Amino acid sequence: MLDDAGFMKEALKEAQAAFDAGEVPIGAVLVDPAGAIVARAHNMRETWRDGTAHAEIIALREAAKKLGRWRLSGLTLYVTIEPCPMCAGALVMSRVDRVVYGATDAKAGACESLFNIVGHPALNHQLEMRAGVLEDECRAIMKRFFQERRRKRGSSVQDCSESAE
Repeated sequence: MLDDAGFMKEALKEAQAAFDAGEVPIGAVLVDPAGAIVARAHNMRETWRDGTAHAEIIALREAAKKLGRWRLSGLTLYVTIEPCPMCAGALVMSRVDRVVYGATDAKAGACESLFNIVGHPALNHQLEMRAGVLEDECRAIMKRFFQERRRKRGSSVQDCSESAE
């Protein structure tokens, strides 16, 4: 069985697939208690022209379909960047037990950076959280993506959409 770093490497493979497709490079994998990957996904917003096509949402949908249930209790989500409010809310509503992410997102993070949706005591479910797993690698792929994007645009001005999601 892989450990947190091993599963984050799997999420990084998904992030690379997103990068290669011209999507913001965020990858996610959902893992069951036995250590099997139940679902894997990467951002598909541009390809699908769908603002909800974040890696986390796609992985949650895939896992629910595969397992035949919407309650994803017992699962851990590994994601390269801190989930946004939409994704954090979906993790709570799906009853995922744990979220492990690589790099924080100061512009849209909803686990600790801007909000703490996954641990909010007023909600009927809270997730265990671990941050900073392979943080440098997770941050590096994002940085490289936006550097290349700016270079292709011929701009030295920072892209306003440099938020993770």
